[in-house]
Amino acid sequence: MAETIFHRPALANRLAEQILTRSPVSSSSSGIFLAAPRRTGKSTFVREDLRPALEGKGATVIYADLWADRHVDPSELLAAAIRLEMSGHDNAIQKMARSLGISGGKVGGIDFSLERIGIGKEVTLAQALASLSDEVGRPIVLVIDEAQHALTSQAGMDSLFALKAARDALNSSAHHGLRLVCTGSNRDKLAMLRNSKEQAFYGAPMVAFPHLGRDYVEWFCNNVDLSAPLEPDAVWTMFEKAGWRPELLGAAADALRFDFEIEPAEVPVRFTMLVDEQIEAMNAETWRVIAALTPLQSAVLRVLAGSGANYRPFEAATLDKYRETLMAAGEPAESAAKADVPSIQAALEALQDKSLIWRASRGVYALEDTSLRDMLSRIKL
Repeated sequence: MAETIFHRPALANRLAEQILTRSPVSSSSSGIFLAAPRRTGKSTFVREDLRPALEGKGATVIYADLWADRHVDPSELLAAAIRLEMSGHDNAIQKMARSLGISGGKVGGIDFSLERIGIGKEVTLAQALASLSDEVGRPIVLVIDEAQHALTSQAGMDSLFALKAARDALNSSAHHGLRLVCTGSNRDKLAMLRNSKEQAFYGAPMVAFPHLGRDYVEWFCNNVDLSAPLEPDAVWTMFEKAGWRPELLGAAADALRFDFEIEPAEVPVRFTMLVDEQIEAMNAETWRVIAALTPLQSAVLRVLAGSGANYRPFEAATLDKYRETLMAAGEPAESAAKADVPSIQAALEALQDKSLIWRASRGVYALEDTSLRDMLSRIKL
């Protein structure tokens, strides 16, 4: 039976070694940040390759996906992942129960619930992780997927500082070490976790996660199982055009499998056309939303995209940029003059509702998807 997942063991082993390294001149113990565009295989790699590699090197791995349920506060998703790991370690649970003054010989008979672990609860995340570290006797690696979502709530931000406290405690000689791996699909957002001295992981290394390469394309061509073979060089060209998103190649291949009238000789050309259609379909909804923006909303979006991390929505210089952008788009001067703070705030809220921009709890804004910057550059004012 053919392997259904493309594995990257060499990359996983290299990353695992760096994550677990304890060096007095390395900042990796502060946490490692892996950034890659959405739908390029990052989460699959973390689950299927990196986690087994870390476990193979003796680490206990806890995985938390902050995008698993966008209706649940990220602090709760983090706590739930830690509770899930704790649930398999009775001795650690007993130790925490005793720390609360609860005695008893049986875990099942102790009046202790893992729901007591979390922000603002009886057992802090640091205490829970310390108890777990003492029991397992090996390093713990907490992998936080789409970690930037922790910034969307105060409790989420509090969780990051709780994890910093846990990291500092567990990396002392009293325990066995805690490593944090934060991944994200938006480099600008992820950078907010480590660019500012006010953030819990200031100075932690940011790593551009390598996209899938030619070896993936060769694996794809060998396993695609169509009525005619695909040429890896041609598929690689389309893969680059698709932003290294494997699911677009897979969707095109699926469409060919269900085309029962296509001749084998037509397969390569038709595959190229179908990948182009997938790319167009992926962007079509975003194009429609952008086209429906009001002039002011469009101007705000453009200024934000052009400013990047330096975006200051309500500064006088930024207000001037909105007005300049409106006038460049053909809006009359009197309309541009109405770009004041209340109207900008309303435009930002509308853009957030349309899932074009993202807001951290402290009022910092970023593009929801960095690919928007390239899309906007293709629209002339």
